[in-house]
Amino acid sequence: MKYLSDYMEAAQTQLFKETGTFFAFSNKQFEEGKTEGKIYVNLGAGMFCIKGNENKLSEGLESIYKAAINQDLAENGKLAIIKRELANHEVCITWDITDTAAALDGYGFTDEEIIQVFRQEVKDGSYNDC
Repeated sequence: MKYLSDYMEAAQTQLFKETGTFFAFSNKQFEEGKTEGKIYVNLGAGMFCIKGNENKLSEGLESIYKAAINQDLAENGKLAIIKRELANHEVCITWDITDTAAALDGYGFTDEEIIQVFRQEVKDGSYNDC
């Protein structure tokens, strides 16, 4: 099963090209990534964008995120997505859904829905090997 990032990757790459966005964590990387004659804005976490493209980038990322969630829901359904994220965040070890709930924030699932799936997984013995 794909993860949310898998649904977002190609569209994000295209958006980064269109907006002159790249990541750099040193002066050398910045020099290698920049285009001469362009002014860049540091957006934090190593992300740089050509000045003037910040809104296009921000709005594009939000749109890509929402479209990816819709595609994930359409292809996998609510139950499979919650199970995937419970496993991905090792709830069988921590017995804490906090990270899972945070990862699913944009999906509109409630904590109670996530807890119900978790309880069913425990009842079904899905976590016996943890």
